[in-house]
Amino acid sequence: MTAADLLSALDLPDAARVDRRIPKTLLTEHGAPTAADKRWINEGIEQLQWVAALKPTTVGVAEYRDEAREYLEIAVLHLVLRATAKLGRLVELLHRAVPYPVVAVAEQGGRTQLSLVHKRWSQGEVEKTVLDGDIVAVDPTEVDEPLRAAFLKALSLARQPRGTLFALYQGWMDTMLALHAARRTNAFTIPDDGAAKAVRREALGECARLEAAIARLRFLAAKEKQMARQVELNLELKRLQAQYAIALKNL
Repeated sequence: MTAADLLSALDLPDAARVDRRIPKTLLTEHGAPTAADKRWINEGIEQLQWVAALKPTTVGVAEYRDEAREYLEIAVLHLVLRATAKLGRLVELLHRAVPYPVVAVAEQGGRTQLSLVHKRWSQGEVEKTVLDGDIVAVDPTEVDEPLRAAFLKALSLARQPRGTLFALYQGWMDTMLALHAARRTNAFTIPDDGAAKAVRREALGECARLEAAIARLRFLAAKEKQMARQVELNLELKRLQAQYAIALKNL
């Protein structure tokens, strides 16, 4: 799975293509709040490419405005990182630096990651944007071929909501969340209505929380020497596993 595979799966029209290299100085000037971040950008990024600009005139999807945000354009970017780079932090800095919502394809060695996150107006700085929620990221190589093929097929621009750029962006995000659900259920499905999608988003967050808690309890139980404490940890583990089974059903 390469960055080219992911970008091809998006099936973007030629009219939206930009294919322009972005200098790292733009990130260090606009997306690096600390000296350490500047160093990670300079030392970790091999190349940053502006692949496409999705606007009403290039993809035939209307812009979006409300009190919280303004989506006039979606930027599709390709980030190539060196082996020692901090992928998670650099992807976050990239999303923060660009004022538009970004579809980011990050490539590091044999790993390729797709990430999205909504943007909204800053409450403290006029005409500044901030991240709205957590970054949603997927690495399609983490699932088996049938699930990966279904995901790549579902990524196509033609299969996304086309009412507004916000709806289009959310459609891609829901497709990525469907892959996160499929990792746990072994079935790739995208809910039809907004209520079901909201339930899935909440269930995915609960699954991630419970998975971390279960892993921690297992680690503690394996190290525990006292029998009474082992029994207590195992009872707590069973309780969390029961909650996890409920969360899985909501995926």
